[in-house]
Amino acid sequence: MGEREEVKILGFWASPFVHRVQWALNLKGTHFDYAEEDLWGEKSALLLSTNPVHKQVPVLIHNAKPVVDSLLILEYIDDTWTHRHQILPTDPYDRAMARFWAKFGDEKLLGPAFRAMCSSSEKKVMGANSVAESLEFLEGVLKGKKFFGVENIGYLDIALGWLAYMLEVWEEVGSMKIMDANKFPCLANWMKSFVDHPLIKDSLPPRDKMVVYFEERCKILASLFN
Repeated sequence: MGEREEVKILGFWASPFVHRVQWALNLKGTHFDYAEEDLWGEKSALLLSTNPVHKQVPVLIHNAKPVVDSLLILEYIDDTWTHRHQILPTDPYDRAMARFWAKFGDEKLLGPAFRAMCSSSEKKVMGANSVAESLEFLEGVLKGKKFFGVENIGYLDIALGWLAYMLEVWEEVGSMKIMDANKFPCLANWMKSFVDHPLIKDSLPPRDKMVVYFEERCKILASLFN
């Protein structure tokens, strides 16, 4: 491809959104540089200039051009590096459904599970039950497949990948139970297959470190969710 491209991620180690971008580039075999951001301290000038609207990570910088929003970044990656491991389905309907379920995951699973972790009493129980009900839909979507991308990891696997390694941590921190392997056997098998994938497992943050981090976040945010 001639001169080496500039590919850089501005990220934060505990962000599931940042990991999406890392996984996609790993699957594409695309080299990238990574810059850790202090989201709760002084944000870098580079972050503020490349994402002035939200001032959040991830930001993908490709040849000096920034792209923001993790799901949009996944599509950009797939459209840019077409030589290996297509992420989005080729069929228009399947692509639309993948986008639908990715958005569903953020709205009905990720946000509610995080809030349930930081909540107490009835709000925690209601939140955990709501997330479990939403998991039933994904169990049906996944039935008969190893990955949401069928035989290989695809767009929806990457979008929902946080479930495979982070949900258990949130359950521990929040003293709640959402994922039942007996009730959701397809999801349980998918979670194991996902985190065992060689391009995924080596990029996962340490579990003990995540527990400590999210315990601290819950202390700070508890007043907002109770």
